[in-house]
Amino acid sequence: MTDIHAKRVAVLTAAAKAKSQAKTEAAEQGIRALVKRCEPITFQAVQREAGVSHAFLYGHPDLRGRIEHLRARTRPNTAPTAPPDSESTLVITLTAEINQLRRRHRHDVQTLRNALEQAHGENLDLRRELARRGAGTGRATTHVASIATTT
Repeated sequence: MTDIHAKRVAVLTAAAKAKSQAKTEAAEQGIRALVKRCEPITFQAVQREAGVSHAFLYGHPDLRGRIEHLRARTRPNTAPTAPPDSESTLVITLTAEINQLRRRHRHDVQTLRNALEQAHGENLDLRRELARRGAGTGRATTHVASIATTT
């Protein structure tokens, strides 16, 4: 009886380790994606990107340290040592504007993709309904039915 119990415990332990490893890899990929897109690295951003919980990120010492380090590195300096000259101010302003335009572009593209996906679904539904209603009227119906089944 204890041998069966030990096997079950071993299987559950292995499954838990595999799940934790998968979450760790997802968090690592989320961090890399945020860095690549030049977005701020925060626990909430990594959570959204990777689909893991805050508790997992805070409870994992390596991930927590990495996120805190990247978060501190990306924070703007609160007290500049020298007054900025006009060229650096212009560069900072334009960089911020580019980042904002990138975020807006990503949002717009995702919105358009969602709308296109919905339109494709509605189009498919309409084709199927048209094929269903014209089921015995002749050659045009066959063509519509073939379109409905190929998409």
